[in-house]
Amino acid sequence: MAAAFAAVAFTAIWLYLAGGAALRSIWLRLTSRKRNENQAEQYLKQLCLIHPFMRLLERLRLFDSLQLPISSYHMKLLVLMESDWTIERTKAEAAAAFGTGYASLTVCAWLSVLGQEPVLLAMGAVFGIVLTLRPFVEAGRRVERRKQQMISELPDMLSKLMLLVGAGETVQQALTRCLEGKDPKEHPLYKEWGAAVISLRNGQAFSAAIERFNRRCSVQEVSIFTTVLLLNYRRGGEHFVLALRELSYSLWEKRKAIARSRGEEASSKLVFPLVGILLVLMVLVAAPAVLLMS
Repeated sequence: MAAAFAAVAFTAIWLYLAGGAALRSIWLRLTSRKRNENQAEQYLKQLCLIHPFMRLLERLRLFDSLQLPISSYHMKLLVLMESDWTIERTKAEAAAAFGTGYASLTVCAWLSVLGQEPVLLAMGAVFGIVLTLRPFVEAGRRVERRKQQMISELPDMLSKLMLLVGAGETVQQALTRCLEGKDPKEHPLYKEWGAAVISLRNGQAFSAAIERFNRRCSVQEVSIFTTVLLLNYRRGGEHFVLALRELSYSLWEKRKAIARSRGEEASSKLVFPLVGILLVLMVLVAAPAVLLMS
């Protein structure tokens, strides 16, 4: 009885939040034109998740109450996404996360009614909390993974830069040639490096382009590299190479540390499958003996 009441209440609340006008307007946009799958999926996401729960969070003033975590989430998305990412889009992502958790709770409530299993309602509450918090946790993991990727690749780019400048190239030409054979889409460092090179080609000042590159990367090691670059790029030649070589030693050590930590993470992830395989083998070996004894 409680599960049925909860399922009906959750569905009624969602329908009230969505609103008939919003349903009709977005449904007309879906059916009036031919849309590809991505656009249709985005409209459905706005219909079911973003619009209703954005209004709910604004009415309850949860955005103001949770200003600190929302700001932290916004800074992470600002690093991961394009530079024109706004706080409104961050709030939309937060509303979508809350809506996904609410949808999970509603579906599990209806499954609990149909299957007459009250445990499903409790499982729905757990799934709802996990799905709501998942985007916030995943954003932090993506930022950390991006940081490790940049630190791992920066020593190679630094070595190429030192060789090119030592061979007589100017710093700007060397920065451009470091990207030869690199696809900016496959690595975050290549993407930001390429954006800095494009800015230099468009006539932007060297210091402004490098400072923007530093802000977009948001990695301490890249900040140290850009500081050394700005202090020594006018000297060129041996002075520039010596300054970068000192930085290169520390970056290679950090790359080794990241490689070791990744190896430890990989070995720890193998523990659970190995334990499962061991349990299965124990059952296979012990089952015939138990059957014979019985």
